[in-house]
Amino acid sequence: MHTIFDQAVARLVSMGQVAGIADTVLAGLSRPKAMMYASLPVRMDDGSTQYFDAYRCHYSQMLGPSKGGIRFHPGVDDGEMRALGLWMTIKCAVVNLPYGGAKGGVVVDPKLLSRMELERLSRAYMRAMADFVGPDLDIPAPDVYTNERIMGWMRDEYEVIKGGKFPAVITGKPVNLGGSEGRFEATGRGAFYCIEFLRAKKGRVPEDLTIAIQGFGNAGYHLARLLAEAGYKVVAVSDSQGGIYCAQGLDVELVHERKIATNQLHPNYPEGSVSRCENCDSYKSISNEELLAMEVDILVPAALENAITKNNVDAVRAKWVVEVANGPISHDADQVLFERGTVVIPDVLANAGGVIVSYFEWVQNRAGYPWSLLDVQSRLKEKLEAAFEEMWQFQHQKEGVSFRQAAYAKALLHLQEVFKMKGTKEYFANGD
Repeated sequence: MHTIFDQAVARLVSMGQVAGIADTVLAGLSRPKAMMYASLPVRMDDGSTQYFDAYRCHYSQMLGPSKGGIRFHPGVDDGEMRALGLWMTIKCAVVNLPYGGAKGGVVVDPKLLSRMELERLSRAYMRAMADFVGPDLDIPAPDVYTNERIMGWMRDEYEVIKGGKFPAVITGKPVNLGGSEGRFEATGRGAFYCIEFLRAKKGRVPEDLTIAIQGFGNAGYHLARLLAEAGYKVVAVSDSQGGIYCAQGLDVELVHERKIATNQLHPNYPEGSVSRCENCDSYKSISNEELLAMEVDILVPAALENAITKNNVDAVRAKWVVEVANGPISHDADQVLFERGTVVIPDVLANAGGVIVSYFEWVQNRAGYPWSLLDVQSRLKEKLEAAFEEMWQFQHQKEGVSFRQAAYAKALLHLQEVFKMKGTKEYFANGD
């Protein structure tokens, strides 16, 4: 059985061959630069000590210091870190950031930890990785089940260890600890901009487009909110426990409020609350599998990797798929969708809003000058629009090329030029 990293490398090689990338470049990008493994001892509230496996992958630093999130999840493993680091390498090259790719994680279910245990775990991670990260080496950020508070703890721990102030060591921090305005919603807002760019290219209006979103965490919620505000009809959302559906469109804010209050997506609401969704006959419970198979205009997988594989791709009926999660479509399923004519905006573009605004935060920290929210949002839109337009033009100039192939071609050609400049003898034995 192929691991997720095997799939990521297979996609890299396949896309690289389409773009005419040299074998030496693809070989160099098929393995990480460095991996750090640590066992984190954490004192629990009952006085016992538990140990948690932790990872940090420097996948590439060809374009600059490596950049990538830290996730707290039971499914974290070495292969996942490598795959996510590779995808981040491609993503940064796609949107022209001076970063390489990285990823970090801890094998833990954070829902089982108290707030104090979570803080001890976060600080233990930074103690283990303090010599493996830094403002000019590797800059972490939030990811699955981590947030701005955890980033704040990690920044503080790093500064205690190093004996100074280093706000640029980590991004996604609270604003009052050096974070950027607009960072919290950046991934969802970036995906919203990509959908808007595609909608405009296709000549559609928001009111005529239905959307289902798998994953109602930070990115999924902010995307749903922005889409609903713009007039799109968000008919279904889901989380790890299941989802809800309303043919007339969900009241996104009501759904979010109830999820925060109960940690669940509810099909039923207290008396009177449905008045905030006057056109809804009812909210119905659905499974994640049912959501993926819905006949909607736009499907957004915004949860974890491999949500759509060869086992369920035949059930997908959406006209457009927007990858807000990392690697939600397996390599073989991606080919099926392409042959079917489904438009896929790949993760390396669709969810790049988070790393773009993380870059903005890093720049602000190093300059010591914060930007306004309007500055952040306008610069994010400008950067994504330039990358989207480049992908669009590449795809339409070459027959039989997918959006993903266009994105990878752009990224790999950029990386290949840097490979050459770094040292022809090392990477190009025949000098080509």
